[in-house]
Amino acid sequence: MGRALSFPYGPAAGARIWGVSYSRSVGSVTYRFDDLKTLMARASPARSGDELAGVAARTAEERVAAQMALADLPLDEFRRHLLVSYEADEVTRLIVDELDEAAFRDFAHVTVGEFRDWLLSEQATAENLSALARGLMPEMAAAVSKITRVQDLIAVAAKIRVVSRFRTTVGLPGRLSTRLQPNHPTDDPAGIAASILDGLMLASGDAVIGINPASDSVERVVTLLRLIDRMRTTLQIPAQSCVLAHITTQMEAMRRGAPVDLVFQSIAGTEAANSSFGVNLPMIREAWQAAMELKRGDCGDNVMYFETGQGSALSANAHHGMDQQTCEARAYGVARHFRPMLVNSVVGFIGPEYLFDGKQIMRAGLEDHFCGKLMGLPMGCDICYTNHAEADQDDMDALLTLLGTAGVNFIMGVPGADDVMLNYQSTSFHDALYVRGLLGLRPAPEFEAWLERRGGELPGAVKLLAGGDFHRA
Repeated sequence: MGRALSFPYGPAAGARIWGVSYSRSVGSVTYRFDDLKTLMARASPARSGDELAGVAARTAEERVAAQMALADLPLDEFRRHLLVSYEADEVTRLIVDELDEAAFRDFAHVTVGEFRDWLLSEQATAENLSALARGLMPEMAAAVSKITRVQDLIAVAAKIRVVSRFRTTVGLPGRLSTRLQPNHPTDDPAGIAASILDGLMLASGDAVIGINPASDSVERVVTLLRLIDRMRTTLQIPAQSCVLAHITTQMEAMRRGAPVDLVFQSIAGTEAANSSFGVNLPMIREAWQAAMELKRGDCGDNVMYFETGQGSALSANAHHGMDQQTCEARAYGVARHFRPMLVNSVVGFIGPEYLFDGKQIMRAGLEDHFCGKLMGLPMGCDICYTNHAEADQDDMDALLTLLGTAGVNFIMGVPGADDVMLNYQSTSFHDALYVRGLLGLRPAPEFEAWLERRGGELPGAVKLLAGGDFHRA
């Protein structure tokens, strides 16, 4: 990174370290934290999942004391005291083994607080932020987010552009893409095709046309893949497709000759949590290599689509005592290895047990976007909530506007914002048009050119749909 990236800070002071425990005094009270994992959890902004796990700060004052202690901690502390054992966890091994030592060396001595100050400085340019991304452990990104207020999460993320390519180019400045999500409760091809056409007519689908299947059968997945591919080739749409089945189902679909563009998998931040999804790193690597060998992209070879969410590790009792936001950041360490096309934080999907209300969902969405971008990932967000959460569409409108300002790569486009198969509330095709219009953003350039060239033909495609052309296997 050269001379442009320098940190004018000396040795850390303030937080007292007792062996591998930490403490901070506030007035006449001294708060002690048994280990780095505990310090991180106590410093996390309040959320219901950490309270459920028993790791949250017990009082607001304890949280502030932990944040103050964390701010004074050198970043190198996270490399010297791993939160999950290297020997016991393949995610930890991946994070440690892939750390860019040259990039890390420039700021190893810097404290978490000093690093936050540098991120907000003029010296933290897009070029410098990109150069340091692979020198950051996920835990370092999580730590700085815990002491960063909302406006600063937005300001830093807005500096960072992470561009990915397959048939469209996603993440360019001045652009906002969408995943067209045409789910159907019975996987009815005609219903799905109608939703796809609806989304296309409203400029949705340039990130991916992605279906969550109601059934994980290989036959159903192959049928849906062929459906999207027939629509794509008939209308000459520059877009990538994905059917969000289990990764093993998608691999079998590839073996059967199905037109697989992006390979999907939900991932988490520990080996045990990924095991609960029925996956491990070698399995994901095998699918990645298989998709790469298909060479279906027109302008790039980013072939992976990952989804994550705060609380996923805790829900599987696989969090190793970590707070949920740190677990989430570790999932980004997994994603980074595979050079993905899309990484989607499905922020409010798991439910109020983990993010109780609109305020917690909003903060979590901005944290996830900040950490992912800081680590060099093409971050999107499913701005969503479940119907039993203390949240509503006003909360989602606010988060949508904030993430648009922060430079999010993509959001969801769900018919009516109401997913009739997954039964949760997300963002609609019209929501994407709102934030594009408000902030002067446009779709991916290839998709925008196609809309200008062939958009007028889309209403006529309904006749093809009525004739059955789009849902033949």
